[in-house]
Amino acid sequence: MSQEVHQTEALKALVRTVPDYPKPGILFYDITTLLKDPTGFATLTDAMAAHWLERKIDLVLGIEARGFIFGPALAYRLNAGFVPVRKPRKLPAPVVSVAYDLEYGSDTLEIHLDAIQPGQRVLLVDDLLATGGTMEATLKLVRRLGGDPVGLGFAVELDFLRGRERFSGLDVFSLLHYSE
Repeated sequence: MSQEVHQTEALKALVRTVPDYPKPGILFYDITTLLKDPTGFATLTDAMAAHWLERKIDLVLGIEARGFIFGPALAYRLNAGFVPVRKPRKLPAPVVSVAYDLEYGSDTLEIHLDAIQPGQRVLLVDDLLATGGTMEATLKLVRRLGGDPVGLGFAVELDFLRGRERFSGLDVFSLLHYSE
């Protein structure tokens, strides 16, 4: 077994699965158990950063709320700035917004109008890639402000929901994969 496969399996062992949350029939992958493990969190952060180290990244965007866990850690490791993408009415200065559909309704995300300068190379980060709707909306914000999306980073990907198919042509990197 390669070192990388062993590392991935060790990290997966730290993820708690919660059946029937948030509703019956859903298996929830709870990363809080991985985050509280100092070695697990450091290993996850280092492995995610390693994928992007050779690229020049100006900004890491973290999506509320769990993207705020990984985004700053990756920004630090990549010597980049960090920009939060927030729910409505959380940012104090002028913003640009995008509304998007969810399987159970709709939502809105906002970013400061001056958060990204045209041409800046941006890495978008969240904890989980499921259907990809939230990340797709965030990508629209980046492009609207003239940012150059370098790629999308996730700690966990639910492969069976095929969210990465929304992002052809972009480097989509997920460390932990679940097939069902």
